[in-house]
Amino acid sequence: MAAPGVAATDLEVVRGKRAALFFAAVAILLGLPLWWKTTETYRAPLPYSQISGLNALQLRLMVPVTVVFTRESVPLDDQEKLPFTVVQEREIPLKYKMKIKCLFQKAYRRALEHEEAALSLGSMQEAETMLAKSQKQAEGSLTVYVISEHSSLLPQDMMSYIGPERTAVVRGIMHREALNIVGHQVIQVAQAMSLTEDVLAAALSDHLPEDKWSSDKRRPLKSSLGYEITFSLLNPDPKSHDVHWDIEGAVQRYVQPFLSALSAVGNFSVDSQILYYAVLGVNPRFDPASSSYYLAAHSLPHVINPVESRLGSSAASLYPVLNFLLYVPELAHSPLYIQDKDGAPVATNAFHSPRWGGIMIYNVDPTVYNASELPVRVEVEMVRVMEVFLAQLRLLFGIAQPQMPPKCLFSGPKSEGLTTWELDQLLWARSVENLATATTTLTSLAQLLGKISNIVIKDDVASEVYSAVAAVQKAAEELASGHLASAFIASQEAVTSSERAFFDPSLLHLLYFPDDQKFAIYIPLFLPMAVPILLSLVKIFLETRKSWKKPEKID
Repeated sequence: MAAPGVAATDLEVVRGKRAALFFAAVAILLGLPLWWKTTETYRAPLPYSQISGLNALQLRLMVPVTVVFTRESVPLDDQEKLPFTVVQEREIPLKYKMKIKCLFQKAYRRALEHEEAALSLGSMQEAETMLAKSQKQAEGSLTVYVISEHSSLLPQDMMSYIGPERTAVVRGIMHREALNIVGHQVIQVAQAMSLTEDVLAAALSDHLPEDKWSSDKRRPLKSSLGYEITFSLLNPDPKSHDVHWDIEGAVQRYVQPFLSALSAVGNFSVDSQILYYAVLGVNPRFDPASSSYYLAAHSLPHVINPVESRLGSSAASLYPVLNFLLYVPELAHSPLYIQDKDGAPVATNAFHSPRWGGIMIYNVDPTVYNASELPVRVEVEMVRVMEVFLAQLRLLFGIAQPQMPPKCLFSGPKSEGLTTWELDQLLWARSVENLATATTTLTSLAQLLGKISNIVIKDDVASEVYSAVAAVQKAAEELASGHLASAFIASQEAVTSSERAFFDPSLLHLLYFPDDQKFAIYIPLFLPMAVPILLSLVKIFLETRKSWKKPEKID
């Protein structure tokens, strides 16, 4: 009668073993892969190889130069060789990982009839006016006219002329090497009007080591989609001075034309304010010899911080803010002058701080104190003030005084305060700066994501990275083709997309999630389930091993 009971017990043991094996198989073959897949960090694929290739990117900056020869500018034999094209290449010696080469594509041709008529006029201004009506030049391109060496269009002691537009004039020569001599003069003029080492070094100042190229050129503002300009009138002594300034009219007459010319670089917003009882924070020193007060050059850096706390313009701004301060000194410290490093008074009585703005001290005429009671009415001479602020604004954007070739006549900027080719220089500099910034950002992002494996890479982040890489490559191609406007737009897109990807908030979700926290979360979940399964498997293994070793009974 015991046989049925033993058989039932053996059946239950077999069922238990099968159930344990089934649960173990489900947990290992189905549960573990499912858990691994559902808890893994999603990382969209990125173009790591293309990003690493950006470090070896070689920029070729093409400058199209059209060289137009008038009659009797060069010998007849040389004129019969026209038209033809010559490309002259020059490497910019900058200590930067991205190699930069400048290519001047000189297209030689003869002058057309209307060009001959324009260059035969009596003055250079009339010739420029007539030439400007007949042609429209693209951004970054230049036209150099070669006139007769006996032409009265230029003074006899001048060999070349650079105007406010994208045009220049050089004297020809009747010589057997006329084309080579003229070509050398054309290159000198084209370099002054387009790309120089100083322009590119200033644009790459944040990416270059502290050496002779960047130590004294950290003036230009960083490239941005927009800028905010604030004009502030500081009146620390309103009991003595009733100051009035026509800032709205001055901005419309002097500042707005300059900003309109710079509209291709970014968007601008202008505002103004008057601050009372705002002092400089540095006590001026008295000079008995001149009965005046002065600020030494070494004390100027200490002037900005106390004043900046009163401005309040950059606290909620998304774009860089440029501050231009007009300071009317109090009666107790009047007149007040700024001294340079040699102790001489600064002619403009102003100074500027790179990437911040400028300050001008406006002294009140001492004769007004004798004619009226306090407070005296002070009418600010806005022409003199705006001349200083516009000069500082040019320096802040990296538009320095151009370096002219020998015996070159420069007409100066137009009424806007900016020549057309100076704007092109700024676009060249901003394009190179944007490409350098985008390349650095993408490289840093790729290194970060490669080192930290648990950072989530969403599809929109990957899309921004792909867009940035494509924009960098497009900008480099456009620069090599001489299309400056489209290259600048592509470089802006590269910077915008790369920074969107780098500063995306989703990259920080699992950045600070170490392994010990993972164990603290998953052990309480899996341990109660895993222990019975493991013990059952161990028991089955031991019983199976014991059954194999048990000798068979022989009757």
